Amino acid sequence: MLKGIPKILSPELLKILAEMGHGDEIVIADGNFPSENYGKRVIRADGIGGEAMLSAVLALIPLDTYAQENFVLMKTVEGDDPNPPVWQAYRKIAHAADDNVKEAFAERFAFYERAKGAYAVIATGEERTYANIILKKGVVR
Repeated sequence: MLKGIPKILSPELLKILAEMGHGDEIVIADGNFPSENYGKRVIRADGIGGEAMLSAVLALIPLDTYAQENFVLMKTVEGDDPNPPVWQAYRKIAHAADDNVKEAFAERFAFYERAKGAYAVIATGEERTYANIILKKGVVR
């Protein structure tokens, strides 16, 4: 057992976060995201919500200060709520953890394509829609 590590982070996920380098991306996916289709490495986190996972991940990795965007949300589809409540929660968590949040949006299928190139996808049990996010890892100083 380790001190200071959020308990929801599995040994497999800790290994992935440690392996990631500067500029690598990780997806925190909701329960509806087709993780197995788009992730080259998929870490199951069933029963864990997106907010808890985002908070735990950002407790260990910094966001990329050099990137134009380091916090990418999946853009909503026309007719859906253009500002889902989960985004406000994600923003609050991110800004509390890191003072370098550079938010961007990716259209649904562009998000899927970007997820293919991510280092890993964390498949959470989050039930809210549009609770998918891509984080770009920065340099630990």
